[in-house]
Formats: sequence, C-alpha cells, structure tokens
Amino acid sequence: MPRSTLQLVKHCARLGYVASGTVDRTTTARAADETCPVCATADIICGKWTILVIRDLAAGRTRFCELERSLAGISPRTLSLRLRALEEEGMVERHTFPEVPPRVEYSLTEKGKALLPLIEDMRSYGKEWLNACSGSSAVAAPVAA
Repeated sequence: MPRSTLQLVKHCARLGYVASGTVDRTTTARAADETCPVCATADIICGKWTILVIRDLAAGRTRFCELERSLAGISPRTLSLRLRALEEEGMVERHTFPEVPPRVEYSLTEKGKALLPLIEDMRSYGKEWLNACSGSSAVAAPVAA
C-alpha cells in the first residue's frame, strides 16, 4: 500500500477523533488541516458511506435505486446527501433524462475517477492485511483507472 494511502487512512481516523471534541488541540489541528492536502481529501471522502458510493460508481453510470441496493443498509436520505455532496465537490455528475417517469443517473467525473487508485489500494490492503475477502459483487468489481 503506498504511503500516501496509509496517510489518508490515518488522517481519516484523526479527523474523526478531533471532530468528536475529545482533543484539547482542536483549533490547532483544524488550522493544520486547512493547509494539508491529505486532510482536505479526507474531509471529502471519509464521511460514512462516501468512499463506498465512489467505489460503486466506478463501474459507470448508475441509477439511485441501483446504488441503494448495492449499499445494503444505507438510507435513501443518506445516499441522497452523499451524492449531493460529491456533486458539489465536482466528483459526481448527475444526468437527468426527460422521460416519464424521470430517470436520473450518476457517474464519476475525472476528479472522482482520480480517487479510484486510492480505493484499489484500500482493497489490496484489506485483502492482504485485514483478511477481508470480496464477498459481494460490488466489492469484487475491478476498479478501472
């Protein structure tokens, strides 16, 4: 696993810890986070379900209901919020088709696709170090770069 990926994972853990308010140095840590590219990336992708949404969009255009099925346990509201946040960051595009009933599909932009090597590194790390196997088809799907 490349060092940058490991650093991102560590920063995700630290951000969760700092955000919980259990650290006295919160303002110092947040000031450092503003200039750290790893922290800036972690702020976007370390939200619950976010990295999994990106992983599932790696295969191409996907409808909301397909994402909801592939992410067992996510509520429609949470999925909608994650997609909207990723769209605002320029990582996901929303494609609306003028049909009845309306059809909406989501896909990764180039900015979103740039995260796919990170996800592949996380997959490799999980297989090698955490004994995590790819049980579901969504997890097992190869990530195209």
